[in-house]
Amino acid sequence: QVQLVESGGGLVQPGGSLRLSCAPSRNVFSVRTMGWYRQAAGKQRELVASITDSVRTTYADAVKGRFTISRDSAKNTVYLQMNSLKPEDTAVYYCNVVILGATFWGQGTQVTVSS
Repeated sequence: QVQLVESGGGLVQPGGSLRLSCAPSRNVFSVRTMGWYRQAAGKQRELVASITDSVRTTYADAVKGRFTISRDSAKNTVYLQMNSLKPEDTAVYYCNVVILGATFWGQGTQVTVSS
């Protein structure tokens, strides 16, 4: 079993920035896709951004141009830089990692965008 450790959530004003990070709690190999999902209150979980081991990225339309996903393969860490945050970005953000066909989720970190 792989546990994912997330950090970087919090409260920020509209227009502000946050950086999320996520890494496995132990050394792992063959990490394929890493990504971030979010779930707002009363809504379904949705993909925010993902990045493959060949550094191919995918973004939800709602975050294109504002969010940037990146990864440090040596550390098996994935980052989500979130700029120009909007109130509608408020949600619990979950890290997602695929290792040898198995999917693992982080515990979630709250991001609240409010003045």
